[in-house]
Amino acid sequence: METDDDANRIMIAGGGIGGLAAALGLARRGRAVLILEKAPALGEIGAGIQLGPNAFHCFDALGVGEVARAMAVYIDALRLMDALTAEEIIHVDLGEKFRARFKNPYAVVHRGDLHGVFLRACREHPRIGLEVDSEVVGYAQDSRYVTARLASGATRRGVCLIGADGLWSNVRKQLVGDGPPRVAGHTTYRSVIPANQMAEDIRWNAATLWAGPKCHLVHYPLSGWKVFNLVITAHNDAREPAAGVPIPQDEVLKGFAHIHPKARQIIHIGKDWKYWVLCDRDPVENWVDGRVALLGDAAHPMLQYMAQGACMAMEDAVCLAHMVDAFPEDLEQALVAYRNRRVLRTTRVQLLSRAMGEHVYHPDGAHAHLRNSVMRSKTQEDWYESLAWLYGSNGLEDNNFGG
Repeated sequence: METDDDANRIMIAGGGIGGLAAALGLARRGRAVLILEKAPALGEIGAGIQLGPNAFHCFDALGVGEVARAMAVYIDALRLMDALTAEEIIHVDLGEKFRARFKNPYAVVHRGDLHGVFLRACREHPRIGLEVDSEVVGYAQDSRYVTARLASGATRRGVCLIGADGLWSNVRKQLVGDGPPRVAGHTTYRSVIPANQMAEDIRWNAATLWAGPKCHLVHYPLSGWKVFNLVITAHNDAREPAAGVPIPQDEVLKGFAHIHPKARQIIHIGKDWKYWVLCDRDPVENWVDGRVALLGDAAHPMLQYMAQGACMAMEDAVCLAHMVDAFPEDLEQALVAYRNRRVLRTTRVQLLSRAMGEHVYHPDGAHAHLRNSVMRSKTQEDWYESLAWLYGSNGLEDNNFGG
């Protein structure tokens, strides 16, 4: 039986990285939080993700900077290779000058390890409650409370509801009503292999991307160099969404027959391939309905091509906590302020992520030669300057996501 004290809390639909980060940020600001997760257990599927300096700004703001740094793998460079010639196009040095410029490092982590950092912090926090088997399917609100309706028929009550329930968000379905996600027509295949099985001639301490006509391949080390993450993508005009479907290696190879053998060997090395058909949504501005708001992929799902999905969700979480703290007696105003601070930045990342696939990762012929020429003309300082809007120089304030 819920009491008035129970209802004086902020509810979060979704226990992924964004939802947990939001819960932690709000609890650290003195708010009681209830996380409602639809799965029977809290966890994350998937493999590696990349973390720019803006992610580490968030870790620090959320009080998990030390433990997050301890489990990350710090790579030396971002390398862009030509998948047809096996020649390097450019690399971005992630060493001392990069860290000095952006006040934090660039790293790669296993998604499950990162989720675990936030989950442990949430479980240890006395103001955070977690419920599994609790899918939020809709909501209602009056002048005092928001009521979350669960798939089981039960309800939960709070002063606010944050929809952090991902690409297929039920909260967004009611709040925005924009139908199913947009299928991008790109299929991503993933594998994780022991590090000693990675070919020595490409066993680099780098986040490496091989760009080819209508395809690209990515690899980097994870989990203290125990494994390599392999992620390869074909622009194959797939029409139906899919997530984590096993696929034979021979089927994977079909989209990469035209690339250089040095790049193609990655597919032969991989084991137990699974595929995802990539989806996103067009940017929208209406993330807020009274005391209900969207966060992370529920607000701004994006393609993977800027490696910023998790980073944007964590930025959302930090900003949300700041705004709720800034307007403690007016949650509607807090949510509008949060949306106003976040919508242009996330829209920029959503649209650039689409453009990267077309103009950087997948072009052919003269378009690819132009890409190579333009990118090779830049110095390291030029690259740092072009990334400054995203990674920032002085943490939260300069990034315009935290306060």
